[in-house]
Amino acid sequence: MSKIMIVDDDVFIRELVCALLHEHGFEVCEAADGRDALGKMTGDDPDLAIIDVMMPNMDGYELCRYLRRYYENLPVLMLTAKGGLSDKVKGFELGADDYLTKPFEGGELIARVKALLRRYKIEASQVIRIGNVTVDRSSYRITVNGIPEDIPMKEFELLFKLAGFPGKTFSRDQLIEDVWGLDFEGNERTLDVHIGRLRDRFPPEQVKFKITTIRGLGYRLEAAEGEQ
Repeated sequence: MSKIMIVDDDVFIRELVCALLHEHGFEVCEAADGRDALGKMTGDDPDLAIIDVMMPNMDGYELCRYLRRYYENLPVLMLTAKGGLSDKVKGFELGADDYLTKPFEGGELIARVKALLRRYKIEASQVIRIGNVTVDRSSYRITVNGIPEDIPMKEFELLFKLAGFPGKTFSRDQLIEDVWGLDFEGNERTLDVHIGRLRDRFPPEQVKFKITTIRGLGYRLEAAEGEQ
């Protein structure tokens, strides 16, 4: 049973989300703000965190920054009333995996929680299968319909990153940092060129997935329906 941590200073929201999660078989722990959440992380050991943005003591942005630094494998869903594009960009740049605005539908929240848990389980494996493509990081081998495909290392790392989290939006800065490193001296054009090459190598009609540009945010890989 997965345990979900809810971090929100609004007691009503915490009670509502707790009830929804319990109804769908999740274990739940709660925190009233970011500082409270960090104090409970070790003891509660959650599998996913749902965090608000506007909170006292430590807001959701600062909490997300800390979680990405020290709890890299913890999925983070931001649940907040701040729904502007700039707010979403900031959340994704700090490492949030998904972003849902209030008011929200209970069914959508549960669907997103389940999707995030599934994505992290996929990414933890060294072998990712998406559509007709298998990406094996242990051997740095890619096959398409069982046929080996040789591609440059940076394209491999970029595809592995995107395919490990199908449906997740990555900012350009995130992808550059994860694939090229913090000391990269190039620019976003380098990333765009590599994305273009991946699209040319793996046409959606053949591989059953596509890499989509999210205007103002970055990129995400989307599996064809029934392929994820």
